[in-house]
Amino acid sequence: MSQDQTSHYDIRFGIDLGGTKIEFVALASDGSLVHRKRIPTPRDYNATIEGIAGLVEEAEQTLGLRGSLGIGIPGVISPTSGLVKNSNSIALNGHFFDKDISARLGREVRVGNDANCFALSEASDGAGVGYRVVFGVIVGTGCGGGIVVDGQLIEGPNRVAGEWGHVPLPWPSHEEIPGPKCWCGQNGCLELFIAGPALAKLYGGPDARDAHGIPALAAAGDAKAQAALDLHADRMGRGLSVIVNTLDPDVIVLGGGLSNMEHLYTALPKVMKTRVFSDFVTTPIVKNTHGDSSGVRGAAWLWPLPPKK
Repeated sequence: MSQDQTSHYDIRFGIDLGGTKIEFVALASDGSLVHRKRIPTPRDYNATIEGIAGLVEEAEQTLGLRGSLGIGIPGVISPTSGLVKNSNSIALNGHFFDKDISARLGREVRVGNDANCFALSEASDGAGVGYRVVFGVIVGTGCGGGIVVDGQLIEGPNRVAGEWGHVPLPWPSHEEIPGPKCWCGQNGCLELFIAGPALAKLYGGPDARDAHGIPALAAAGDAKAQAALDLHADRMGRGLSVIVNTLDPDVIVLGGGLSNMEHLYTALPKVMKTRVFSDFVTTPIVKNTHGDSSGVRGAAWLWPLPPKK
């Protein structure tokens, strides 16, 4: 099917392409979910292309509707080479993924970073609705972010807008300099201080990986757990203060596994009041609406609403 036959779509499809699973959704014009399916992520590149195509073709046959397709990936497409880079779905790296999947499906497919898709989802019909400038944050096993202004995703010419996880930890103490070596090649990246593994190490030592139980330990009176939470929130608050000083968003929406830690919504504003270059800080920090589904919904939102019939 040629590209000129694909300009009209009846529904929007979204895919979240992760390292272990591919999630597919179909969204009606009001954002309601009409179809969902998950499959394991193949390790082979061609098998990944075919797996995605199979999900689209199955949905179109089931629904009797033709869909636009947006895909969120844990990486980016280089604006210079057109190749995927920095993806933990390693089969994608070094490939013309957007071109290959578009050719396979006979239509333009839009591909975005998964953190950008999260921000777009929450700005479109989630916790960021009604705000002009939305900064979406993902803090889990890693740290990422995305910027949406007036409903439009801001990616930047280098495709790194919102990548706050790879800026240095602001206002570091002597003990925090130069910081650990990051996989990106730099030292002291914010991600290594505030992502889940970093919080786990604050409490459990260098081999610890799981941070989810630390708030409960702190609530039960574990002083070491409380100290870990306090230092982690201080570091995260410092990082968000730089975002406010630079972008001054109307709202910050938290996502990822650590967004479920309720103390952050009171602890972070307190830190930011001491760091932001202003005599007052009113920026709301809110929890996401769509949880694990934000990324896949945001991928679908990479396309506008289908035209009314």
